[in-house]
Formats: sequence, C-alpha cells, structure tokens
Amino acid sequence: MVSTIIKLWQKYDYVYIEGLLGTLWFSAITVFAATLLGTLIAVMKLSKIKVLDWFTNIYIGLLRGTPILLQLYFFWLVLPKALPFELSDTASIIIALIVNASSYVAEVIRAGIQAVDKGQIEAAKSLGMSNKNTFRRIVLPQAIKNILPALGNQYISMIKQTSLASVFFLQELMTSYKTVQSATFQAVPSLVIVGIIYLLLTSVLTKGLTLFERRLQANE
Repeated sequence: MVSTIIKLWQKYDYVYIEGLLGTLWFSAITVFAATLLGTLIAVMKLSKIKVLDWFTNIYIGLLRGTPILLQLYFFWLVLPKALPFELSDTASIIIALIVNASSYVAEVIRAGIQAVDKGQIEAAKSLGMSNKNTFRRIVLPQAIKNILPALGNQYISMIKQTSLASVFFLQELMTSYKTVQSATFQAVPSLVIVGIIYLLLTSVLTKGLTLFERRLQANE
C-alpha cells in the first residue's frame, strides 16, 4: 500500500497540487466573502428593526436547516437561469458556499458581540463615549477574543466543505482524487493521498490559529 501511494504521488503529484491550489482558492474566496456577508447579517440581526430580524431569522434558519449539498444543487440549477447574465458553474458553486458559510459566521459573530458584558457598555456611555467609540474601543476588542476560536473552527470547516465542489467536477482536491482514480483504478491509495493533504492543511491552519489566540491573550 505504501509503495503504491508513493508511486502514485510521484506520477500524479501535479494533479494533486492543482487540486490543492483549487481548494485554497475556493477556500480563500469563501472565507473572505462569507466573513463580510456574515458580519452584515449579524449586524442586521442585532438591530432593533423587526423586518431585519425577521429576514435574518429566515435566512439563517433556512441555510442551517437544509443540507449544504442540496443548497449547492439549488444554486447550480437556479442561479444561471434566474440572473440576466451568464454565470459559470464555478461561480454558482462559490456563491452557494459563501451564502451557506455566512449563516454560520453570522451566528458566531452575533454570539461574540452579545457575550460582551453590558455593564461595560453602559459604563462607557455614562462616561460620555459615543456609540461608535463604545463599539470600537470596548465591544469590538472583547468580541474578537470571544469570536476567534469559534470563527477559526468555522473557517477550517469551510475548507473541508469545498470538497463538495467535486460533485460538480470543479478543480479541487476531491476532483483530483477522481481524476487519478479513473486513470489508475487505484481508489484507496488516491484517497489516502488526498486525506493526507487535507490533514496537513487543516493542521497547519489550526496551529496558526492557536498561536494567534495565544498572542491575543498575551497582549491583554
């Protein structure tokens, strides 16, 4: 088994590397856009406007209450027909991943902000600080520390969820597995290689997030 895995890597390493680059690209776009959209959704949910609260409850409930694969199929089938301009399969799947991830990011951010002691906010306002300064100097620094661990885990989950793009034959790691497997009929060794790459990738990111959290704690 080990010798087969080594030979497979030596012959098809470029296929796996292309898949890794595709996974990193999908992940980077999803993380960046989902963070922006999730933050917007969290702010809307925290507002006292009932219409926004109603909308965000439906938005989050719908996305978190249905399978992500179902959502990917829905966006893949519906978006190109619903929009007045041409949309590629890749763009449709990326949008679906972003929308799905934003619902989880929104809840993480909302919970982090609400976890800040209200007494500190009231004390800041009693000292004459504006709402903007209170949020920037009091709420935000503490919210980031509350949010970071859960948000980091969510980002790692997003990376693993990009593997579902292989269902639509987009270039990423699981698609690389399918390509090599179809060419060599070596399903298990190819799957092991992809698993090792995913494990190394998530381990590096987890370690980086842990170090970042420690630095934040050290600066308190």
